[in-house]
Amino acid sequence: MALSLNDIRSLYEQYGNLAYSGEPVTQLEHALQSGALAEEAGADDELVAAAFLHDLGHLLNLQGETPTERGIDDLHQYFALPFLRPVLSDAVLEPIRLHVDAKRCLCAIDDAYFGQLSVDSVRSLELQGGIFSKEEAEVFLQKPYAEDALRLRKWDDRAKEENRATPGLDHYLSVVERVMQKHVAA
Repeated sequence: MALSLNDIRSLYEQYGNLAYSGEPVTQLEHALQSGALAEEAGADDELVAAAFLHDLGHLLNLQGETPTERGIDDLHQYFALPFLRPVLSDAVLEPIRLHVDAKRCLCAIDDAYFGQLSVDSVRSLELQGGIFSKEEAEVFLQKPYAEDALRLRKWDDRAKEENRATPGLDHYLSVVERVMQKHVAA
């Protein structure tokens, strides 16, 4: 079953106020901040939509607040994909699918990156398989959309700022709608 724009809106309206795993923002605030950071960086609509939707899997597979504290990896990077694949292109879906592995890669290729991770991101990193080896990082970097996933990951890491002003839900839903219409027309 595909998620419609109204389904996505409903998920954010119903569950967007849940805390974002030990961070000072809600799920919705994290999504809005991720989208805003993508826009500020000049990303195209597809990557802005990916940034906004990258953690939608948390809202589809509710595991309570901070599941990592209980040793749970909710596999959120995969959970939304079957619901979004009928309505969105790989330019949106692949950065979402790869954003967890992008963290694992960045830890392997950027000596300063690990030190910038939040407590929950460090905890989830271990549950998600840990830091890539140099060889795994090289393989990752060759994948289509790997560069977009790395950009998304960095926005994801920064989208945890309490009381940051962003455009609202309607703004990002309009971006998602444009991308959906483009996908259907293709």
